[in-house]
Amino acid sequence: MRWPVMLCAALAIGGLADSCFAADPRYPDWPCAQAKVPDVSLAAVWDGPALDDVADQWKNDTKVSALIPRLAARRTPLDEAEKMITEFMSDLSAKKTEAGKLLFAGLFDTLNAQRSSVMNGLERVTRKQREAAEKIRDHTLALQALQDVPAPDQAKVEELGNQLVWETRIFEDRRRVIKFVCEVPIAIDQRLFALGRVIQQGME
Repeated sequence: MRWPVMLCAALAIGGLADSCFAADPRYPDWPCAQAKVPDVSLAAVWDGPALDDVADQWKNDTKVSALIPRLAARRTPLDEAEKMITEFMSDLSAKKTEAGKLLFAGLFDTLNAQRSSVMNGLERVTRKQREAAEKIRDHTLALQALQDVPAPDQAKVEELGNQLVWETRIFEDRRRVIKFVCEVPIAIDQRLFALGRVIQQGME
C-alpha cells in the first residue's frame, strides 16, 4: 500500500514546524497569533483607588476570599459574576472602598495566576508540537525510504504508515486545541477589566 496523501501532509507538518511556532522571536514557544503580553498592567484594568495598602490582605477577609474563586471561575458567566459583585457591594453599609479594593486585589491576583498558568501551558504544548513535528518528518522520510526499495517489506511499511497516521492525528488535534486556548488569556483580560468596572461602580 502507498501512502501519498498522508506523506504529503506529514511532510508539510514537518517542514512548516518552525514557521508555525515563532510569530515573535522574543518568545519562540508562543504559538498564538496575538502578541504575547507576559503580565497584565494594573493600570490597564483598574481605574480605581491605589491598591498598594491592601496587597494580599484579601486572603484574610473571609467573605472576599470566599467570593473570589466564584468570580474568577470561567464557568461562572460574566453577567452572573457581575450580579454577584453588585449584590456583595450593596450589602455593605460602610467601608465600600476598602471592600472594593480587597475584592479587586483578589481578582487581580487570582486571574493573573490563571492567565500565567494558561500561557505557560501553551508554551509547553508548543514545545511538544515542535518535537512531534520533527518525529513526523523523520518517520515520513523513513516510510518513503521503505517504499522506495525494489522489494519493500509491506508489513514494516504498513506498521510505520499506521504509526505516522496516529502521530499526525495527534499533532492536528493539539493544533486545534492550541488555537482555541489562545483565546483564553484575552478572555481573562476582558473579564478582569469588566469586573473591575463593576467593583468601581459599587464603590461610588
